Amino acid sequence: MTESPESPETAALPEPFPTDWTRGLVLVAHPDDPEYGMSAAVARWTAEGRHIVYVLASSGEAGIEGMPPAIAGPVREEEQRRSSAIVGVEDVEFLGFPDSRIVNNPELRDSVADAIRRHRPDVVISLYSGPEWAPGAPNQSDHMEFGAAVGAAYDDLVAAVGVDSAEGRPQLWFESAPEPTHYVDVEGFVEPAVAALSQHKEYLSVLDPRTPVPEQARAQVEGVSAPRDGLAGGHPVVGFRRMRP
Repeated sequence: MTESPESPETAALPEPFPTDWTRGLVLVAHPDDPEYGMSAAVARWTAEGRHIVYVLASSGEAGIEGMPPAIAGPVREEEQRRSSAIVGVEDVEFLGFPDSRIVNNPELRDSVADAIRRHRPDVVISLYSGPEWAPGAPNQSDHMEFGAAVGAAYDDLVAAVGVDSAEGRPQLWFESAPEPTHYVDVEGFVEPAVAALSQHKEYLSVLDPRTPVPEQARAQVEGVSAPRDGLAGGHPVVGFRRMRP
């Protein structure tokens, strides 16, 4: 007899995100990637005294229509630094890979592995790398390629000796994902996340010229942190999918 798939009513609810860690490394492809889904959780983590580092594959230099990459890259880097500071992240690095042409190759995997070794995180958090955010909402190639590189680098590091953040090998890897296995209660941290995304003013004002940047930011952050039935007493939550181990 074939079992029927779980319905939303019977599927297991996500679990609270682990709390037995101190250092987190956020790995994403572009400026604004942390703000599109996880910055409310980051704001909570830094308020709790956890140390978070952002490492970005590119400077997002191809992301502002009508602005040459040589100008757009520094603009977007500065927007990311201002955004990160609002949620308590002072360490922000850019790896210099080409925006819109990120490929999961040995050079990228080596750079990701080096970042993990240097920052010695307990937990790695990266952006969703699956094919679709939702039906009809395809993910970007850069996100998928970079996520695959993160997974390969993580696995290689762990395979070398095992998990031990003291030796530069993380203990857990999560993605910010639309179908989460874990969640963070972000009650009280939505406003910092909105303010953080609003710092990407040049990018967002071109992306949607008709909608004021603060309105775009609020709609995005409130959309991804909406309360979910049965979780956190009705508080806003941010979801993550545990990838490893």
